[in-house]
Amino acid sequence: MAGMRFQYDESGSTFFYFLTSFLGLVLLPCTFYFWPDGTKEEERDNCEVFQRKQARLKKPEKWKGLRKTTQRILIIIGWALMAILVYKLQQFDYEYANFDPYDILGVSMSSSLADIKKAYRKQSLIYHPDKPTGDERKFMRLNKAYRALTDEDAKRNFDRYGNPDGPGAMHFGIALPSWIVEKENSLWVLGLYGLVFMIALPTVVAIWWYRSSKFSNDQVLLDTTQLYYYFFHKTPHMVFKRALMVLAASLEFEKGHNPEIVERPTDNIELPQLIKQLPNLGEKNKERPLCFAYSMKARSLLHAHLSRMRLPADTLDQDRLYIVKCCPILIQEMVTCVAQLIMLAHAGRISRLPSLDTIEACMKLSPHIVQALWDSKNPLLQLPHVTEDSLRHFVSKRRPVKTIEQLIALPATERRHVLRSLSEEEFNEVMIVCRRMPKIEMEVNYEVVDDDDSGVFTAGAIVTVTVNLRRHTMGEVYEHSLQEGELTKVEGGQEKEEEPAATTVAKKSGWKPKTQPKKGGKSKAKAQPQKKKQQQQQQQQQQQQHSNKKEEEGQEKSKKHKIGGSQQVERVEAVVDEKGEQVTDDDESASHSDESQAEEADTESHKDEKASALDDDAEWERFQKGLTKREKALEGKSKMSHTVHCPFFPEDKQEYWWTYVCDRKKHMLVTAPYQITNLVDQEEVQLKFTAPPRPGIYSYQVCLRSDSYLGLDQTQDIKLDVKEAREIPTEHPQWETSSDEEEEDENEVARDEGDDSEYTTDDEVTDDSGEE
Repeated sequence: MAGMRFQYDESGSTFFYFLTSFLGLVLLPCTFYFWPDGTKEEERDNCEVFQRKQARLKKPEKWKGLRKTTQRILIIIGWALMAILVYKLQQFDYEYANFDPYDILGVSMSSSLADIKKAYRKQSLIYHPDKPTGDERKFMRLNKAYRALTDEDAKRNFDRYGNPDGPGAMHFGIALPSWIVEKENSLWVLGLYGLVFMIALPTVVAIWWYRSSKFSNDQVLLDTTQLYYYFFHKTPHMVFKRALMVLAASLEFEKGHNPEIVERPTDNIELPQLIKQLPNLGEKNKERPLCFAYSMKARSLLHAHLSRMRLPADTLDQDRLYIVKCCPILIQEMVTCVAQLIMLAHAGRISRLPSLDTIEACMKLSPHIVQALWDSKNPLLQLPHVTEDSLRHFVSKRRPVKTIEQLIALPATERRHVLRSLSEEEFNEVMIVCRRMPKIEMEVNYEVVDDDDSGVFTAGAIVTVTVNLRRHTMGEVYEHSLQEGELTKVEGGQEKEEEPAATTVAKKSGWKPKTQPKKGGKSKAKAQPQKKKQQQQQQQQQQQQHSNKKEEEGQEKSKKHKIGGSQQVERVEAVVDEKGEQVTDDDESASHSDESQAEEADTESHKDEKASALDDDAEWERFQKGLTKREKALEGKSKMSHTVHCPFFPEDKQEYWWTYVCDRKKHMLVTAPYQITNLVDQEEVQLKFTAPPRPGIYSYQVCLRSDSYLGLDQTQDIKLDVKEAREIPTEHPQWETSSDEEEEDENEVARDEGDDSEYTTDDEVTDDSGEE
């Protein structure tokens, strides 16, 4: 292209633009990621364990503090360098874009030629390169400004083009300094390219691939996953302590697979003493790797953690914190492995089917380790300041309290009486934790999607179970029970002690006070958390039926009124008719029946239109829900929900849940457990399974389990009335073709063959050549 030149950056301005843009792209994300402190305010708890945890979290490790300081210093240096570059770019822009000869010479626009020459001589003595104060660049600009005001051609070019030299060529600069392509530096540049792209980059990629190839997507060692497969296939029915033993054998706790594991000389003294204090440890087990030293150490520390034992702070307790921190991810991997083995057994790939108790034992590990409690302990021990000695106050013949929900549902005076061993400050701290505990509202719907009759379940159909979860806090659900008293006044002015609303709410949520069993029977105090919803649904259905009946009665009355009016008019016409013709009773009844049938047909058609419109709306809503679910799946699943109250867990933990469908009668898992990691307010989960192959009534159970709290699990029963599978249609109206249509097609084909073709045949070619 004429008038255009490509050249490397000589002045440095183009390279500064490139460097400023690159620094901005690097500094902005690094500042937002590395600068924040990451500390956040937590709930206040004065219990000793919680204070130790907060002090440990606030006290950074030595290498982490040094790394944080280094990162911040580098970020500050980067922003300072960027500010210098921006300042230099402003100077470049001012020098090249703002060429004003009057400003350069320091004269006004009305100055005479003599004044301009005088100003030029004065400044040239200062900026001339031969002078001690000389500056070549400023002298060139001074000379250019002087020519623009004294030379006629230069002045004309400046007035027309803004440049004394006339229109200049367009320059395209490469944003790299010119020394890169100089001959003297070629060897160094080639060496740098070779070092970066042929040695450093392949080495970094190889190291990353070597390390990442050992782990799964959840950052669990693949060797650990194979270990889980082996033990769960070997022991299909596994209890809680056996699952804990397999968890302790994870290779994340072995120094050869994990360099973060620390082996101390003091372990030879402290570990045997700890093992003697722990009953039922299973130290005589000879299975490999359950009998290895690392597995015994991890198992001893987990037993001590579940027993809430005090360990040496600088040695075993540090190892315990690291092992407990790794457990939630490993337990999720255990659940996944058991679920996959169950699916393989259903498919006939393996011979042994793991039981439902095995996968539920793995799930129980998570909340027990997070709260540091054995499976035989009371869930009330999750609360601060509640000890084994204070649990005796929770047991009474009138109203035994076994869960946190039952405690918060008590009236205020009874609740304070149960916690009478605590001081006022400790009691308030217990109530703060109770208010923040989650209360999940679970609603289950099941249907056959993409079917005309979604409520009809046929053999072999795909059943979709939709679980809607809404999270509340117990403080929100039982807010009135925290404020109301027990005594209410009746109309006569007398005070009467009656059951408060809190107790009724607790009963509706599934809790009933203990009652004496009747003779010849057993007491039934089963929890029914969904009873309230069923009653509300029945009431709504009854109200809707009642309103429909009223509408039908009103329509019938209006019809009768219309019919009666028409009868009177016809009778009057019959009397007043000049010809003396009278309508008989049979004709009247026939006309009335015709009118009523027409009106009924109109109402039925109107109802059909309404029903079709409702069906269209429901189908559109379902389509929109499907789109939103796909969008959420594309966005990815968040790992943030709510912070768990867990003073014995070494880090802040988020609240996760499992939901799945099982068959309690057969002790069989029906759907793989789905882990919900983003239940902030509301979440919807779909579980799919195949209906049984034989007709009948089948009972299943939808389960919801917490991985962080004890006593908050929920279940809901569903029943499927499975019908015979529909026969596959062998004939269809669209597939049938009449014989008349076939004959017409054959005739058309024959007629087309008899017509002349637009293509020339071989016979025609020979005939034409013979005639010639």
